[in-house]
Amino acid sequence: MGRSANSAFKLPEGVSYVRGDFGQADLIRELLDRNEEVIHLAYATVPNTSFDNPLSDLLQNLPPAVQLFTELAERGGKLLLVSSGGTVYGEAMQIPICERHSTRPISPYGVTKLTLENYAHLYSATHGLKYVCVRPANAYGIGQRPYAGQGFVSTAIASSLRGQKIRIFGQQGTIRDYIYVSDLASGIVSALEHGRISETYNLGSGLGRSNLDVVQAMAPLMQDIGYKVEVEHLPERVFDVRVNVLDSRKLFEHSGWKPHVDFMEGLVRTRDWLGNLND
Repeated sequence: MGRSANSAFKLPEGVSYVRGDFGQADLIRELLDRNEEVIHLAYATVPNTSFDNPLSDLLQNLPPAVQLFTELAERGGKLLLVSSGGTVYGEAMQIPICERHSTRPISPYGVTKLTLENYAHLYSATHGLKYVCVRPANAYGIGQRPYAGQGFVSTAIASSLRGQKIRIFGQQGTIRDYIYVSDLASGIVSALEHGRISETYNLGSGLGRSNLDVVQAMAPLMQDIGYKVEVEHLPERVFDVRVNVLDSRKLFEHSGWKPHVDFMEGLVRTRDWLGNLND
């Protein structure tokens, strides 16, 4: 489901694309009447826009999600809620972060994501909603649009392709756990199929890289195709968690899932995809 007239990517056989908005209650009811499982990926904002307008972040994302929980609970369906592993925990007390870590987000984005988790738990306890929650690390890879307010890898590569400096907030930037999109997708499916009801699972690589580490890793890959990598350092942002690396052993123990795409291989795939778009 999406707002565009057609899907941006070729869909697998047997998958149908529906044009619509998450806030269209009648359309959501119609779809729920025909489907028993829902993967909730819809979100209207990103961390920096949520910081600029916290009320808009809340109003755009919370009401339609709670309506979905209500309708799905009434039908006895199953929900896979995709939350945020990068923002709900806040500043880490230990690395890597396990699911039992305290949740003290420092951005409106993280607060709303955590609120969605709490509403899912509420509807589980009071309305019998069957849900599983995943907290993914920073996804990257083919299909990720640059300059969207999220997605450092795609934006960094696209900046190099355009001859622009790569913006890093601080000297090293934030440290993040990067997971390739196909590993993220397989992790979501594993949680849906094998995750335990009302449980929360981290979904990441367990390896942390700063923004500067990412730039240094991609530099020779860009040089191989004739592009330079230059960096512009900007002041740190108050809503950026400094370090976020996830412990995903719980999902492995419950489902057998683990990531397969090496970070450098993922960078090459992303570079080549964005390079083709740039031609």
